[in-house]
Amino acid sequence: MPRKTLKQWLPTPSRIRNIDSLRVLGDWIYQPNLWHINRFSASMAFFVGVFVAFLPIPGQMLVAAILAVLLRCNLPMSVALVWITNPVTMPAMFYLSYRVGALLIDAPVHVLEFELSLGWITDRIEMIWKPLLVGSLLCGLLFGSLGYTAVNLLWRWRVGHHWRKRQARRHSRVQTSKRVPDAESAPAQGVQRAAPDTARPTRKV
Repeated sequence: MPRKTLKQWLPTPSRIRNIDSLRVLGDWIYQPNLWHINRFSASMAFFVGVFVAFLPIPGQMLVAAILAVLLRCNLPMSVALVWITNPVTMPAMFYLSYRVGALLIDAPVHVLEFELSLGWITDRIEMIWKPLLVGSLLCGLLFGSLGYTAVNLLWRWRVGHHWRKRQARRHSRVQTSKRVPDAESAPAQGVQRAAPDTARPTRKV
């Protein structure tokens, strides 16, 4: 089942408790329904995680956890997926968002060399904040929706695939059980046919 695959890489409750930014939410984020995995909770968690990953804001894990609670989806999956944004992927993701936002609001595109530092952000924020915010929201909605749809379709396919395999195994067992009695009765019928042939009448001399 898909839930077995997903559980292998999800953070455990103990790891979630060690995240300082989530301690403000208290113990109520550990409600069982926020940790259950089904088609809806997994698909919506992918939407939340990818959407928040595109937001150029601090505290992404806290935002993802709050959205997971409000949308009743899988919380650890939502929190884990915000790490799509990391020092390796952040320049490309935010530059894409910036270019998309500049295109939408018809703002001039400035050639920027991205630096992951507070000084760079404070120096450039007045120049790029509006196209970056618009582009981040749009890219987050777009890629989050793609993630939701992909997980939903994959879950349906996996469930249907396993159901068809079970049906095929069940049909095979039924066919095998039908062939066994037929094979056992075949020798007995041969003996019954051979009996009249062996009893031949003797001629008088």
